[in-house]
Amino acid sequence: MVSNIIQEALNKQIRIEAESSQIYLAMACWAEVKGLEGIATFMYTQSQEERDHMLKLIKFVNERGGHAKISQLDEPEIEFETIKSMFELLLKHEIFVSTSINELVDITLKEKDYATHNFLQWYVSEQIEEEAVARTILDKINMIGDDKGGLYLFDRDIQQLSVVSAASPQGGAV
Repeated sequence: MVSNIIQEALNKQIRIEAESSQIYLAMACWAEVKGLEGIATFMYTQSQEERDHMLKLIKFVNERGGHAKISQLDEPEIEFETIKSMFELLLKHEIFVSTSINELVDITLKEKDYATHNFLQWYVSEQIEEEAVARTILDKINMIGDDKGGLYLFDRDIQQLSVVSAASPQGGAV
């Protein structure tokens, strides 16, 4: 059975994952109307992934005898000055999510809830990967600069972006 403290913390994370999905969705819409189909496709995929993270948490809370709470979400930004600023915001958000997951892990240790602690290790690894992807994309955007040809190629290639982080099962092996 999940304690009230753990349930409250997990429900907070459910909201964060839902808002993450919305952030990616807003970014997908912005990119799509700008004609950046590759970036839009990438963002739509990421939005679904964040929704899946939320659903995984919901199922866990409910399966442990708790009650997952679905709450109102904050509206995400829908306009971005540049692609670079959009991805900078994305990295900042992923760092925020990582901090939240780490705080949640800390709560599970204080509460001696080792089942939830074990469950959250997947999220810890996932966040390392999410941050690595955002940093890799920003590195590529910085290389492109204002080159429209480079942006065209980046938009096409982002759909095949593959980043293997040190936290992945492959252990960073290339």
